[in-house]
Amino acid sequence: MEVNGYKIEPGAHLSSANLQNANLSAANMRDAYLQNANLRGANLQNANLRGADLEGANLRGADLEGANLKGANLTDASLESADLEGANLRGADLTGADLTGTDLQDANLTDANLEGANLTEANLLGADLRRAILFGANLRDTNLSGATMPDGSIHD
Repeated sequence: MEVNGYKIEPGAHLSSANLQNANLSAANMRDAYLQNANLRGANLQNANLRGADLEGANLRGADLEGANLKGANLTDASLESADLEGANLRGADLTGADLTGTDLQDANLTDANLEGANLTEANLLGADLRRAILFGANLRDTNLSGATMPDGSIHD
């Protein structure tokens, strides 16, 4: 698949690529290098981004519903107001990520590193946070109803 002159495929080198508002629904970008890429408003529904390097990427307002981000590097990524409902973020590194107002309903965040992440006003309704690292995370006004917390308890 080619989008905006960029070849979209597993392991693709797309650092600093401009894919703003691109339709990448169900795209296979496993292990792709997308550091500092502009994916603002992109449609990444059900995309395979397993193991992708998205460090510093701009994913503001992106639709990542049902996306596979297992083991992805999202360090310092901007995910403000993104839709990650039902996304698989198991083992993902979200250190320092901006998740302000992000929808993470029913997302799998098992073993994810959210150290220093900003989750202000995020929706984590029913999310799985078992063994997640939340040290220094900002959880102000975050909806944790029905979420499975790092200690295994359900938050109500």
